[in-house]
Amino acid sequence: MSTRNHNTALGLMFSLGFCAFLGGCNVDRVAERDRTPKGADLAAASGPRAPASTAGLSVVERGEVDLVENVLATRAAYHEGLERLRDYYRDHGYITKQSWADFELEGARKVKAFRYLLDSEIPSDRLRPTDSISEADVLYEMGCEMMRKGGHGVPLFYKEKTMIQAADTFRQLIEQYPSSDKIDDAAFMLGEIHKEYLPDQEPLAVKWYERAWTWDPHTPHPARFQAAVVYDFRLHDRDRALELYQSVLKEEASRGSNVRFSTRRIEELIRDGGAVTAQVTTVDKVP
Repeated sequence: MSTRNHNTALGLMFSLGFCAFLGGCNVDRVAERDRTPKGADLAAASGPRAPASTAGLSVVERGEVDLVENVLATRAAYHEGLERLRDYYRDHGYITKQSWADFELEGARKVKAFRYLLDSEIPSDRLRPTDSISEADVLYEMGCEMMRKGGHGVPLFYKEKTMIQAADTFRQLIEQYPSSDKIDDAAFMLGEIHKEYLPDQEPLAVKWYERAWTWDPHTPHPARFQAAVVYDFRLHDRDRALELYQSVLKEEASRGSNVRFSTRRIEELIRDGGAVTAQVTTVDKVP
């Protein structure tokens, strides 16, 4: 065997071995070694998945959401990097190296991954609402109708199960039609649901609000203001709240009562250095 063929064979064996290692990481065996605390609701999934229920979802703290989001971004970057490497080898005629990249990509796709936050994992901030898609419009209207039936606007008398169904519908819209011009609207509504109708979901609420204006900087919804209120009075992150209140004055200036409230809170936060005890009395309702 020539040195070149020998090296090629070794490379293929290495790639196959790496692929086998990836494909062999079965989460069931991992779970047996590292028992999940009773009451935690984790699901193993790979590839496309249907929306799951948020019932029983437990978020440890806001830091957990940030860490999980980082893992999701790293996963996506890894897959994207392998695909780009494979395409490079294919376009330049490096057949052997292309096969290595294909093997590794296939193995990576076989890895079963925990959905640490179940259906509340936040999609990439790279999405953009560019297309008018009738199917997405239908899902959005369905979600809004479910919110109305669930008692949206009447927090004391809402139906949690119906709100969960509405959240699943909005997530379905985003997952199935990520280029729809309704994704920022759906993200805002998911923020509302997690903020008002699902217990202890404020860390996820602010992430959904942030996606609304990240996906569409000109979203018609008061996403920055609502996120500021959550950071301010529920998560007690006054620095982030101050930053968002200031952005409200620039980006959401058409909402008079929100601007007035934000202006007052900016003055209070600066004056008191974040140690503020005032309470929210009124906020704009969702249109």
